[in-house]
Amino acid sequence: MTVKQLSVFLENKPGRLAELTKALRQNGIDMRAMSIADAPDFGIARVIVDDPYEAACVLKDAGYVLSVTPVLAVAIPDEAGSLYEILRVLGENEINLEYTYAFPTAKKGQALMIFRVENNEKAIEALSGLSIVPLCQDAINQL
Repeated sequence: MTVKQLSVFLENKPGRLAELTKALRQNGIDMRAMSIADAPDFGIARVIVDDPYEAACVLKDAGYVLSVTPVLAVAIPDEAGSLYEILRVLGENEINLEYTYAFPTAKKGQALMIFRVENNEKAIEALSGLSIVPLCQDAINQL
């Protein structure tokens, strides 16, 4: 079970991220999570939205270059050591973690994380031993 992440390429110039979020706002698309990776000339905005198909269409029509990637979104206990346990299990199962980022939730005692791994199915199977079940797109939309 994965969610769709949009990776949007942006020039590394003032106002480019504002333009991206304006395009989403004008089309009623709600961002659930965002991470920015930058280089001297460009950045990559990784976003989880409530309607990835509509967002991809809107952004492509606006001239953005983007890709859609399946990632794992998981709810973990908001307590010391929770992230370590997930990373330990992934490492023990030789699953490479490409990147991760967190996003907020209103549910007390819960942290939500995005994981980009080399093999989603293998990661899902490995994490099931910790009773960690990835969230589906519908669950993300209800947050």
